[in-house]
Amino acid sequence: MGQVAHIWRHPIKSHGREEVTQTQLHAGHTMPGDRVWAVRHAASKIDGSGWAPCVNFSRGSKAPALMAIEAKLDEATRTVALSHPDRPDVTIQPDENPAAFLEWVHPLMPNDRAASAQILAAADRGMTDTDFPSISLINLSSHRAVAQKIGRDISPKRWRGNFWIEGLAPWEEFEWIGREMRIGSARVVLRDRIVRCMATTASPSTGKRDADTLAALDAGWGHQDFGVYAEVTQSGTVVQGDRLVLI
Repeated sequence: MGQVAHIWRHPIKSHGREEVTQTQLHAGHTMPGDRVWAVRHAASKIDGSGWAPCVNFSRGSKAPALMAIEAKLDEATRTVALSHPDRPDVTIQPDENPAAFLEWVHPLMPNDRAASAQILAAADRGMTDTDFPSISLINLSSHRAVAQKIGRDISPKRWRGNFWIEGLAPWEEFEWIGREMRIGSARVVLRDRIVRCMATTASPSTGKRDADTLAALDAGWGHQDFGVYAEVTQSGTVVQGDRLVLI
């Protein structure tokens, strides 16, 4: 089967990404350091006490400029360093100084969208888009198929996946749904295909919409799905280069 080419986490949901070389997965949990915080917008009524659907948060589908944020998490101090081509670099502690984060991100939000109002810490799991604690896998061969359909290279960062997998046939990942798989020394069960949104149309370099990924998926394969959600069933370590084995 394939192997793990890259591992990515997203400390603040929809607000930046960071590549790591390894991670420790825990059964029944999301990836450590992934979606630790999420940004509630002013139109949302959630209180932050538990998981909530993505419509409650500021995100790249409505604010494409967010897609160009890079992040670096210091887990020990719960500090996040953020960068964006149109903003000065900043280092913040979301739990201690949320106002600094809201001030920094404010210029990246469209005027016709609800403003970012509060940064929330996910209580006991990352604030992924699924109502179960999930990790996400993307197939780089599928990515290249989409890029070919669009007619030019695009960055895999658009898909915001945790594990980028190399060495598979295009769309092979969809055949895994319902199967259990060993990834490194961890085990996961493949749960669902990931339905994509407008966030993927924005460039991770500029934060501007520049590729109609959704139309390409529709035209080429009759759906808007890309990548798969998985649930960790056995704790273990995953290192860049580890093989994937279906069980």
